[in-house]
Amino acid sequence: MPWVGYGLACSGATLFATKAIIVKLAYADGVDAETLLAVRMILSLPVYLAIGLHALLPSQRGPFDRLSGTLAFRAAMVGAIGYWLSSVLDFKGLELISAQLERLILFTYPFFVMLFGAAFFRQPIKLKSLAAFTVSYGGLLLLFLRDLSVQGEDAALGAGFVLAAGVSFALYQLLAKTVIVQMGPRLFTCVAMSAASVVVIAQFLLTHPVGQLALTPHLWMLGVALAIGGTIMPSFFMNAALHRISAQANSMIGTLSPIITILLAVAILAEPLSGLDVVAALLVIVGVFFATMADRR
Repeated sequence: MPWVGYGLACSGATLFATKAIIVKLAYADGVDAETLLAVRMILSLPVYLAIGLHALLPSQRGPFDRLSGTLAFRAAMVGAIGYWLSSVLDFKGLELISAQLERLILFTYPFFVMLFGAAFFRQPIKLKSLAAFTVSYGGLLLLFLRDLSVQGEDAALGAGFVLAAGVSFALYQLLAKTVIVQMGPRLFTCVAMSAASVVVIAQFLLTHPVGQLALTPHLWMLGVALAIGGTIMPSFFMNAALHRISAQANSMIGTLSPIITILLAVAILAEPLSGLDVVAALLVIVGVFFATMADRR
């Protein structure tokens, strides 16, 4: 039923909106992006492995829970693109820009879904969609110029990291759909996220001493919140939604995410909210909404 897919997508967007807030709280305690990302995946990996192994039991297999070497490799590669690369870029960007601007930039990934869909999957580009995304990027330009005047090159670098994360996530959306249809959302999520977790942990071990994981109890609590509420639950919700509805519909429902992030950033992080922020957010959200609606038609 499509309404189940819409509900799952809504839940995933809401949970994903909390990620930037948790990351910013952790940064305030002095942890760096690579260490925080490693903690996130160290706590997440056992859950994905346990659920994946359980899904492979003959008595637990559903109609889509099948796995071959080729499917496992494809799912692992998609996971590396969608979660390892995009997460690294996103976390690095959050070191330099506000949670509000990060979410708005990342939220424009449907534009890249449209571009890559046309380039690699023969999906047509509609002029109405291009016009709508022009509105969205107009809103982003307002915030970017404001932050650039205050933070200088840091704002430009941070925005570039997050924009690259959006490109990576768009590739994930397009590549994941066909694999999910073949192996089911539950098993795909476990394989893709386990592969991404292994790459993240390996990257940390190659660049940081293991002793850097000796964090404060407060940071480990934030890590647990990031792993469960900002990673495990939304990843299953989003992939289950992609199994039932299109990537474009999933993008449309994602309009909730930046709104929730902005509200949480103001309430929890005490980030300022000016009239310019409101106008820019509305331009981004309205643009993405109408672009997605045009694509669905």
